[in-house]
Amino acid sequence: MIISIASGKGGTGKTTVAASLASIIPESVYLDCDVEEPNGHLLLKPEFNSEERVEKNLPEINRDKCTFCGKCLEVCEFNALINLGSEIILFEEMCHSCGACVHFCPSKIITEISKEIGIIRKGIADGNVLFVDGVLNIGEVSVPPLIKEVKKNIVESKLNIIDSPPGTSCSMLEAVRESDFCILVTESTPFGLNDLKLAVDVLKTIKVPFGVVINKYAKSFIQMEKYLFNNGIEVLLKIEFDRRFAEAYSEGILPLNKYPELKAGFIELHQKIMKKMEIEKIG
Repeated sequence: MIISIASGKGGTGKTTVAASLASIIPESVYLDCDVEEPNGHLLLKPEFNSEERVEKNLPEINRDKCTFCGKCLEVCEFNALINLGSEIILFEEMCHSCGACVHFCPSKIITEISKEIGIIRKGIADGNVLFVDGVLNIGEVSVPPLIKEVKKNIVESKLNIIDSPPGTSCSMLEAVRESDFCILVTESTPFGLNDLKLAVDVLKTIKVPFGVVINKYAKSFIQMEKYLFNNGIEVLLKIEFDRRFAEAYSEGILPLNKYPELKAGFIELHQKIMKKMEIEKIG
């Protein structure tokens, strides 16, 4: 089973929720797909035992043999190539390494070269949690290819927890798609509600079942619960606003480990999700 943890905006406590779930589920798999700023390791403190480079393929055009027919530009869905008449320029940041230009070049003068975009680290946390994260190279903008490589470490026989990037961009979409269930973490603020609505729209579009965890919960912000109630969205867990939790996080301590009273809520959260998925499977 794959449970992804997402949020419409950063700073809601997404990683805290993901790491807490991993810590209470024996032999789970934690995959940090927030590759631009992975921080799950700060809370789970894994002992890394392997590291591998991740590369993407970029087209290389033989300028001496190019006929400038324009076929490569025609088949490029991402407008990564431009024909200047005397040469064809590649915008690396826009290339998605799909290989279409190489395949359709009538002169067969386009080859592929490799470029390192980041690394994947693997280790063990809390004694029995398989920990995997990706670290994108500074300045690299092609995020989905590295997320795909991290997700290749999903173990089908175990419960996999994916810590996705914040927001609703293509990197978040790549992380949460194919999930069996997604937990949307939000906060009791106008910004939290606005960005939650965007994330809800994304998950409805790609048809991934979801529920909401309200972190830093404040009863005074009634608009949040009004929206959730009116749209039939289940609140899976409310985590009260407590300065102690923030202080623990800032010290690199998983709040659940410092304040055991939080464990019951996360155990119940896990049970709710498993029950929902079992009912859906039966149905």
